Amino acid sequence: MTMLPDFKLESHFSKWEFTARYNMTASDAESLSLRDLLAMATPEEREEFDSLWLGYSETFGAADLREIIASHYASRCSDDVICFTGASEGIYAANSVLLDKDSHAIVVTPNYQSHETLPLAICEATGVPLNPDDEWSLDIDRIADSIKTNTKLVTINFPHNPTGTILPLDRYQALIELCRKHGIYILHDEIFNGLGPSSAKHLPYIADKYERGLSLNVTSKSYGLPGLRIGWIVCSDREILLKLEKTKQYLSICNSGPSERLAKIAVRNRDRLLRRNCSIIDENLPKWDAFFERYPDLFDWQHPDASCMAFPRYRGEEGVESFCRSLVEESGILFLPGSIYESELSPTPSDRFRLGFGRKNLDEGLQVLSSHIERQ
Repeated sequence: MTMLPDFKLESHFSKWEFTARYNMTASDAESLSLRDLLAMATPEEREEFDSLWLGYSETFGAADLREIIASHYASRCSDDVICFTGASEGIYAANSVLLDKDSHAIVVTPNYQSHETLPLAICEATGVPLNPDDEWSLDIDRIADSIKTNTKLVTINFPHNPTGTILPLDRYQALIELCRKHGIYILHDEIFNGLGPSSAKHLPYIADKYERGLSLNVTSKSYGLPGLRIGWIVCSDREILLKLEKTKQYLSICNSGPSERLAKIAVRNRDRLLRRNCSIIDENLPKWDAFFERYPDLFDWQHPDASCMAFPRYRGEEGVESFCRSLVEESGILFLPGSIYESELSPTPSDRFRLGFGRKNLDEGLQVLSSHIERQ
């Protein structure tokens, strides 16, 4: 088995996420306490949690959890759902199932690192960069030009990590038609679907629109519940789902039973949780707007379409890497510098950093950030 490279984002978080005082780069919405989540439960759900038998659970995921997940898709049922321990296990399983050494994959860049390194560990891959001069959109013609006779998979992620962009609907539909023509699977990382400013218009799930589409989701981001470690893939291709199950048997085998009970409560209350989390973003984004208005010579700020992240440019002479390092070491402010999103497949911006705005209590961090800048 090919040794995977260091996971730069996760290594960076391992060093700083729980020691930096101000995590201003988080990609998840403000989380809840166990008490707050259980307060949303029906009496029956509370009893299910309190009396749960702590044995193994089904590899596909609990039947009632899969049913309520499927209810949020327009045309899918519980048999189209398989659950995973977080989204990362789903990413690993999907690449393992869809690709072999003779395959070719196309990956949008920049991206969450495993969407690139996992295909590269299996086969040849081509990167297609989003265009920052076109609001970080995707050139479908470049995808078409990258297709080979052995192309098996295109991986996309909208709302996008780290830019927060949403692909225009017409380009999304054009991508689906292009992949349908060539029989290519689309793995769509949809973990930020529904999260963003309340006015955001999100794309339909790929599993509802394409027979070879795999919809990846998780309770971690839009739901703000990463501690549950429950993710899922929805797909109408039952043969692929069976292969995903067999792959999961080598990984986690099954999910945590208590987490499945809690995830059922969360997914049933999806709309309620999204309203809460999007209201935090509605409150926080204008604060970032005001901050960047104060420093027009130091930053280029591009308003994100959705999610709780953005990828502004830093224009200071010392460069973004030094800027981010001094922030966390001297002022306890954590950002992700552009090097975290470097790609082996295509050029990626080296003068940007990822910031987050999905959590509460942003004001103190912004004050410390301004003080740091004024001291320089």
